[in-house]
Amino acid sequence: MTDTVDCNIRQSLDRVSSQMRRDYSESLRELNLYVGQDNLLSRLWLGDGVTQMQLCEHLKCEPPTVTNMVKSLEHNGFIYRKRDELDARVMRIFLTDKGKELEKPVESKWKQQQEKLLQSISPEDRLLLRRLLKQMENNLF
Repeated sequence: MTDTVDCNIRQSLDRVSSQMRRDYSESLRELNLYVGQDNLLSRLWLGDGVTQMQLCEHLKCEPPTVTNMVKSLEHNGFIYRKRDELDARVMRIFLTDKGKELEKPVESKWKQQQEKLLQSISPEDRLLLRRLLKQMENNLF
């Protein structure tokens, strides 16, 4: 019995995760973004001028993944790279005005996605869900 319940939980989490990612990916495409690029931009909205290594650490991604995101975002005019004034070997990443303008629309997409996911769940159950998900996250990390 427990094996069946555990398997059903894993399958449900897989389905929820997959559908959320598909829905969110579609909504980001309206802004000419891909999933993951929103998280990179969110780091820059806190304060730009960071290095790619700092972005790797923030995103928990490998350098080639971040390099590809940076190239794409730069190509679309959302960010630009500039050499560090103190160390010419280091490139820093900055938001363009176009990149800064994405903050509110992306936050709106985040909120819409979350509300869709939680729409029929009571505030009490949301608290329980948050606690359980945090426990699961801690189990993995």
